[in-house]
Amino acid sequence: MPKVEIQSSENGPNLVMVDGKVVAALCRCGQSKHKPNCDGSHRTAGFAAAKAVVDVTGA
Repeated sequence: MPKVEIQSSENGPNLVMVDGKVVAALCRCGQSKHKPNCDGSHRTAGFAAAKAVVDVTGA
């Protein structure tokens, strides 16, 4: 079974990781013009949030 994690990067997007590889970067700031995908808008929006990791393997 592949290892699946969601990593909330500090001041950036949620990274969906499968076996250590990024398969998607999802917007957390709400400013992306390409929702649900991150387009880097968090940088100019001044978005600030803590880093977190959730292991969803087997969930």
